[in-house]
Amino acid sequence: MLTPEKQIEIIKRGTVEILLEKELLHKLERSYKENKPLRVKAGFDPTAPDIHLGHTVLLEKMRQFQELGHEVIFLIGDFTGMIGDPTGRSETRKPLTKEEVLKNAETYKMQAFKILDPEKTQIRFNSEWLSMMDVMEFLKLGAMQTVARMLERDDFRKRFESQQDITILEFYYPLFQAYDSVFLKTDVELGGTDQKFNLLIGRTLQRKMGIEEQVIVLTPLLEGLDGVNKMSKSLGNYIGITEPPKEMFGKIMSISDDLMLRYYELLSRISIEELDALKKGIKDGSVHPKKAKENLASEIVERYWGKDSALKAKEEFEHIFKEKGLPDEVPVFEIRWEEDELWVPKIMKLSGLTSSTGEAIRLIKQGAVRIDETKIENPDEKLQKGNYLIKVGKRKFLRLKSKN
Repeated sequence: MLTPEKQIEIIKRGTVEILLEKELLHKLERSYKENKPLRVKAGFDPTAPDIHLGHTVLLEKMRQFQELGHEVIFLIGDFTGMIGDPTGRSETRKPLTKEEVLKNAETYKMQAFKILDPEKTQIRFNSEWLSMMDVMEFLKLGAMQTVARMLERDDFRKRFESQQDITILEFYYPLFQAYDSVFLKTDVELGGTDQKFNLLIGRTLQRKMGIEEQVIVLTPLLEGLDGVNKMSKSLGNYIGITEPPKEMFGKIMSISDDLMLRYYELLSRISIEELDALKKGIKDGSVHPKKAKENLASEIVERYWGKDSALKAKEEFEHIFKEKGLPDEVPVFEIRWEEDELWVPKIMKLSGLTSSTGEAIRLIKQGAVRIDETKIENPDEKLQKGNYLIKVGKRKFLRLKSKN
């Protein structure tokens, strides 16, 4: 086991805040002296089945604790998931059914083990203890926190001031999450910066129930491809870990040089020393940003798809961008022409190039759509019956073939 000081150095990489660092060092020193691992928890509400790179920031931090020899608890909030985390919400979240939560949890767990060591990861579901609580226990839990304290939370306060509904059940959500830490007697809890309030309630409940308070390690919310907003499927600025290798590689290559360094810090597994050398090399010009970006893209694609897929994705990227060629495999969409001509946004939606005609119109206006190498600039454009090669952005290609 590494010394407590070296462990702190590794843990601090890519974190926003540690509450409190002095307490963490004390816990690590005790763990080192007694050769007893810390209990480290991160909770996940399986409200959606797919993981993107933004979610993996927390998973990578869990992996670091795992490699430092500590006990990692991957907590699936199947009970709390049926309530819905109100964090960042401007309205009451629609709860999921038990079946939806469990289905999402299985998919989430399968994807998480692409990062965590399944043999060293303890999987727990908070329904194990929360569903066993009786009415009196629920009431006692509610008495652990005041309404005034709950309204200090930014999203609750804004909804209260604008006279939007806040259910009593939503007030219970951070209490349930906090009780997880009480029940599991966690030493450290990990979470994104948006979870700070909930995690602090965990410290409060542990103290009130006579348990040593956990240390909170907060990780940042990863910006998406636009470099501005946090990575989100709804904003379309995400990189999914189940996306095809060439798509994942191409998306990483599209990020800015500044964002690349942030991705290196939060997602790459190169050492702190290597990262410092990389930053220095880019600053003094001895390392070309494009080469550094290719290495990052290769590392991440290899993590989720293997070395061969990463090499192939890199070769295809170079073929398309350096040689202005086409991918080795271009999907074909056969279309039956019901009329002599069809609206381009409709074709893009039907073929799966976009999820909606609205998205297609937006891409056309941005100049991101080419048909047979001709840029389409008018969203009202129509195509006559025939065969075409459609290109969207730099990475999406489709052969449109007429069906008799």
